[in-house]
Amino acid sequence: MSPYVRFRSARPSNDLRALERFYVEALGCARLGAFEDHEGFEGLIVGASDGAWQVEFVREHGVVAARAPTDEHLLVFYVADRAALAEREAAMRRAGHAPIEPHNPYWLRHGVTFADPDGYPVVIAVPA
Repeated sequence: MSPYVRFRSARPSNDLRALERFYVEALGCARLGAFEDHEGFEGLIVGASDGAWQVEFVREHGVVAARAPTDEHLLVFYVADRAALAEREAAMRRAGHAPIEPHNPYWLRHGVTFADPDGYPVVIAVPA
């Protein structure tokens, strides 16, 4: 058994509200928390509703965050089956997000890829 009780990945952003619309309202992640004016930083935390996994987006006041360094800097969200994949893709399209061509063709065969507001690829996929 893992000694860790939860997992959180963090990365910089320039627009936390746009990320909330993308990850919470369109992709369906839970909004787990947020913070403002924390020693020059503000942030948004999204993830599983039980908090087992989390992604923290942080905006540092006065600093412009760089775009994704490569096309392989991505997040992958696995769903149970093709029906769930179609449902998530439809929700993303209804929210105004169009799929993009993934850099790795594996993701095209097993899912659908979108760019988040910061330009990071986000894959919704079924397990192979």
